[in-house]
Amino acid sequence: MIASTASTGKGPSHFGEAGHPRAQVDPLTALRTPGDPSWDVYLTGTVFLDIVFTGLDSAPVRGTESWARGMGSSPGGVANMATALARLGLRTSLAAAFGDDHYGEYCWDALETGEGIDLAPSRTVPGWHSPVTVSMAYEGERTMVSHGHEPPPEEPAPDCPPRARAAIASLTPGKRAPWIAQAARKGARIFGDVGWDDTGAWDLAGLADLEHCEAFLPNAEEAMRYTGARCPRQAAHALTDYVPVAVVTLGAEGAYAVDRRTGETAEVPAIAVEALDPTGAGDVFVAGFVTGTLAGWPLADRLAFAGLTAALSVQEFGGSLSAPGWSEIGAWWRRVQSVDGQDPAALERYGFLAGLVPEAASRPWPLRRAVPTIGFGRSA
Repeated sequence: MIASTASTGKGPSHFGEAGHPRAQVDPLTALRTPGDPSWDVYLTGTVFLDIVFTGLDSAPVRGTESWARGMGSSPGGVANMATALARLGLRTSLAAAFGDDHYGEYCWDALETGEGIDLAPSRTVPGWHSPVTVSMAYEGERTMVSHGHEPPPEEPAPDCPPRARAAIASLTPGKRAPWIAQAARKGARIFGDVGWDDTGAWDLAGLADLEHCEAFLPNAEEAMRYTGARCPRQAAHALTDYVPVAVVTLGAEGAYAVDRRTGETAEVPAIAVEALDPTGAGDVFVAGFVTGTLAGWPLADRLAFAGLTAALSVQEFGGSLSAPGWSEIGAWWRRVQSVDGQDPAALERYGFLAGLVPEAASRPWPLRRAVPTIGFGRSA
């Protein structure tokens, strides 16, 4: 296992002034041609306003008042995934509903201006207030309280989803999402993830849109329940009867992947880090794997990169706040090479980063992207 020396400062300093990050690396630059789609990745879903309290010594106790040493705010929900993709250099298009309140304006501006995400397929809904999640991070865990209402239904525009290299879809048991088939017909490579099956059926036939997916990325428990396998690695192989690439996350053990088309298998251990807040880590993992896939990397490199980006994210508080960019990745790569006694084999596993990361960090790391209060003001 590779040793990390990443800084994990706590408290208010995690949420200093926000910048307007732009990816320093285009991982697809060698592959781009004039006839390419305008967007690398398309996704849709619900954007929440996330308010994160940090620096709590313990869980709040009923009937008492707890003071947090730090606080941050940022777009959450599907914005976690969209931000992770954009910071890794992928041209990202997002379709979502935004409230016409100040929260909605804040989230729109943070995503469009702050992260460079295309919101042309998105809409503002008059009179609809933005969904909100309050998250309290303590002892490496989190507790969340959310509130929101479904936005009014709207027929999709004829050009939505836009043409893109890939699309990321959250699959719903027993329900099809028509946009997934539409995106696939336009040539998008579909990457599917899934949440907990509250119905208890755990029936792969109920994931009808899986037939459109190139890759499926469940966690170990989900994979075993869907396949009936006794271990997650067996489950990954069983899933390739339904989808070409199966990626199963193994928590502290890392991740395992199988590609039916090439016969490749890959397993990469987790990177040892101090986990401060796991919010959004799964989204970051998927974003890293999609990036490596679109760039044409070997399966093991894709898996290692996804695990690395997720590990970097849990060292920061918040969802979209914690998504790493190439500055963080480059700083991590330089730091771990300087650790005395580092395992050469572990370093070699990440050697593919040498030709990708910026040569020198142009900004402090970790980056401070959040403002402490909505509408407080930002500097570029």
